[in-house]
Amino acid sequence: MKEYHLQAPLQSTDIDSLRIGDLVYLSGKAFTCRSKLQRAVFDEGLLLPEELFGNDILIHVGPIVLKEGSEYHLVSFMPTSSIRFEKWGAKSIKDWGLKVIVGKTTMGDETTQAMQDFGCVHLSPRSVSPNLWVKSIQIDTVFLHDEMGSIEAPWQLSLDELGPFVVDIDTKGGRLFEKIDKAVKGRLGEAYKSLDIPTDFRYTKLY
Repeated sequence: MKEYHLQAPLQSTDIDSLRIGDLVYLSGKAFTCRSKLQRAVFDEGLLLPEELFGNDILIHVGPIVLKEGSEYHLVSFMPTSSIRFEKWGAKSIKDWGLKVIVGKTTMGDETTQAMQDFGCVHLSPRSVSPNLWVKSIQIDTVFLHDEMGSIEAPWQLSLDELGPFVVDIDTKGGRLFEKIDKAVKGRLGEAYKSLDIPTDFRYTKLY
């Protein structure tokens, strides 16, 4: 495991060096995105604001933001689960020129393949505290606020050593969640035996 401190705009060599399990801190420009924006752009034909092109870090998050006078104040910031946006993952990487996607959980096969094809990685938070990173984030501006609402609107951010994040999908097709899942399943029989649980044990659904 290695530790990287990356500055956007990102270089392909920066991304190609990352491997699953590495720790990453991010600085520079980024923008937020949830399902409403991706659906509007990729399914309904909305044009992504041109100011967001060139931002190669996308964070799956709906930040909690208050407006104080003419300025926006970030209250809480916690990335949401990326797997919910798998439908648009590959398109986002290709069409928006992404190098990094940040979100909880992981992403699926199509997005993993796009990350290999276009040089992108997925990073997962190492903690789940919604206020841990507020001091590392400055709000630059917001787009489509009236159309999307505060949570779903794309916010452009300036990051200062935001992290740490764990690389869970790299540009070589490595998938940390899959690796861990295989290791867990490989030792499941041993765990059952130590707990005197029948090896044919299956969980029962209550409903």
